[in-house]
Amino acid sequence: MKKGILIFLIAALITSCENEKTISSYDPVDWEARGVKKSVTDSLKKGQSYLSVYSEIYSQTEHRTHNLTSTISMRNVDMKDTIYIDKAEYFNTQGEPIRIYFDHPIYIAPMETVEIVVDETDIEGGTGANFIFEWSIKESSPEPLFEGVMISTSGQQGLSFTSRGVRIK
Repeated sequence: MKKGILIFLIAALITSCENEKTISSYDPVDWEARGVKKSVTDSLKKGQSYLSVYSEIYSQTEHRTHNLTSTISMRNVDMKDTIYIDKAEYFNTQGEPIRIYFDHPIYIAPMETVEIVVDETDIEGGTGANFIFEWSIKESSPEPLFEGVMISTSGQQGLSFTSRGVRIK
């Protein structure tokens, strides 16, 4: 009887692990489902914002680095109108493009936040990684807010800090 219960528990554990959905942090959001037709954004005010993020930071010397997880938030601070992010591109320390998360307009509803997560193990960006966002808004709408939260924990120690995007165009 005890062996039967043990076998049942092990089978249940294995089955529950197989059903767990893994989401890649390279593309955790279904960008296609958030997409809109390009013509929707044609008559809107266009802009571009820069956000510095860090895949890793220096620790003790310039020869030792510490990996970080980055949460990139794209926020619509408008209480009434939807905004559109037309492109999100990730660059490394040398300014070389790493990946484009999407290059078609996506919507962000009023007061909504959409996030991109860069895993702690993804250090392609290096110590000077950054994002460029292209966006479209109504003339009367406030600009979108872009923020990065970098965090890491090791044992009982942790570190975290934030960065805020700036309009460049």
